[in-house]
Amino acid sequence: MTATAPVTTTVKPSTTTFRVLVADKLAPEGLEFIKSQPGVELVNKPGLTEDEYAKLVQDCDGMIVRSGIKVTARILANPGRLKVIARAGVGVDNIDLEAATAKGILVMNSADASTISTAEHAFALLMSMARNIGPAYKGMCEGEFNRKLIGWQLSGKTLGVVGFGRIGRTVAERALAFGMEIVAYDPFINAPTMLDGKAKMFREFKDMLPHADILTFHVPMNDQTRGMLNDETFKLCRDGVMVVNAARGGIVDEDALFNAVESGKCAAAAVDVFTKEPPEKTCKLLNHPKILTTPHLGASTKEGQEAVSTLAADGLIKYLRGEGIFGAVNAGGVRVDLNPVQAAYVDLAGRMAELLSPMITRGLATVTFELNGKQLAQAAGTIERTALVGLLKRHLDTPINVISVGHVAEQRGIQIKTVTTDDDNIGNRMAITVTGPSGAVDDKTLPGDEVRRIVGRVYDDLRPRVVEINGYHMDMIPAGPMILIQNEDRPGMIGTVGSEFGEAKVNIADMTISRRGDTAMMLLKIDADPPSALMNRLQHRPGILKVAAVKLAPEAR
Repeated sequence: MTATAPVTTTVKPSTTTFRVLVADKLAPEGLEFIKSQPGVELVNKPGLTEDEYAKLVQDCDGMIVRSGIKVTARILANPGRLKVIARAGVGVDNIDLEAATAKGILVMNSADASTISTAEHAFALLMSMARNIGPAYKGMCEGEFNRKLIGWQLSGKTLGVVGFGRIGRTVAERALAFGMEIVAYDPFINAPTMLDGKAKMFREFKDMLPHADILTFHVPMNDQTRGMLNDETFKLCRDGVMVVNAARGGIVDEDALFNAVESGKCAAAAVDVFTKEPPEKTCKLLNHPKILTTPHLGASTKEGQEAVSTLAADGLIKYLRGEGIFGAVNAGGVRVDLNPVQAAYVDLAGRMAELLSPMITRGLATVTFELNGKQLAQAAGTIERTALVGLLKRHLDTPINVISVGHVAEQRGIQIKTVTTDDDNIGNRMAITVTGPSGAVDDKTLPGDEVRRIVGRVYDDLRPRVVEINGYHMDMIPAGPMILIQNEDRPGMIGTVGSEFGEAKVNIADMTISRRGDTAMMLLKIDADPPSALMNRLQHRPGILKVAAVKLAPEAR
């Protein structure tokens, strides 16, 4: 990456006592830790209403939550002293990140604290599934002594790890100790092997499937991972494959899993997460003799709960004291010395990257930044980091920010190149080009590479604009919910798209259309997130080649 001054991450210490609001049930160890800290006042108030929290946060410097509260935009509308929200755990779906970031509030989590607990539960499910522990225990409780429950030994089996982040790697390390072979799929690791050559890496999910006896899933839920193991991909698996899902409900299609178990294609399954939680009593996966189920217990250990609570409190207090940022999920609170033009381009870089991100389906090998203008060159490091966060965050199971993303990219073998020029005839302009996993040699794109490119400008009004996507020229302010549609350039396509949106009662606020050869691209700004049914219909409409949805932050005015 371009050598530039590091991003400033310190926060000016306060001379007053910090008030820390605990708005959820926290492990006693976490509460005691807060009480033991000098200059910190504990406000332990779980179970209040939205209006009560909206008032209470104004007089607190930090807020700690778990999953029992939704930190809404209404709560954060007038945050007063609130500077940081810490999630004791991994997911931050219950926190309005957009609202927090807009108010300059840092959101952090304690994801690393639950890594071992979550990985151990996945491995416990794997072992219990392989040895029929569930039906054996149920039978013993009913007075049966069934020694015909023949299972499978793990030694010699090949474990397919789907997602090789912190949890996936931890599971793989334990599997190696049991004499298992490891294959893994992660499109954002650009290396042939991991774990000192003991894990063979695949960049395509479908390519890995025929090599695995058992599949275990450790990926985030997004458009690329939703239903990734389905009726079609099951056909690529070995007969008698076993499946463990302790990641997120819906990554493994529940109907497809049930059908595969019933047919014998899948010999057994273990499921800790469900599309709807708690699942309906009619859920097909419950009470099936070949499917072991648990109620989302991945991080539910005494040690795990103590660790996430204490780590969340420790990180929050350290941030308030100006001792650094730990486990940040957004970039609120990060300060860099940028002038208004540079700050506008940094903001645009993040928006451009998030627009490009859903188009990246085969992984990421190289990212090239083309920055024209002295002011952009001076802000190159911050532009790089901000754009990398936008490119990667939807594809990873671990939250990242501008501070950690460089290390994450380096670990995954992603090559970063920045070219700076100062051509007065061009003016300030920024381009981001992403090349897929087949890579590039000597700056030459290889045949078959997936290449995505986006170009943007900021004009005198300091408003961000996208002026080109993959060779399609346009002029659009990237903000709010947006949909990109690539289609055949023939009569009736605009009407088809308009009819689908009208039927779904989704208003199109703005539309830009660009033509190139025999195809065209529509970039639509809409008033609300598109329903999944609408996206599905668009994807299957004749003449529509690709559809991608993204939700960007509102335009900063």
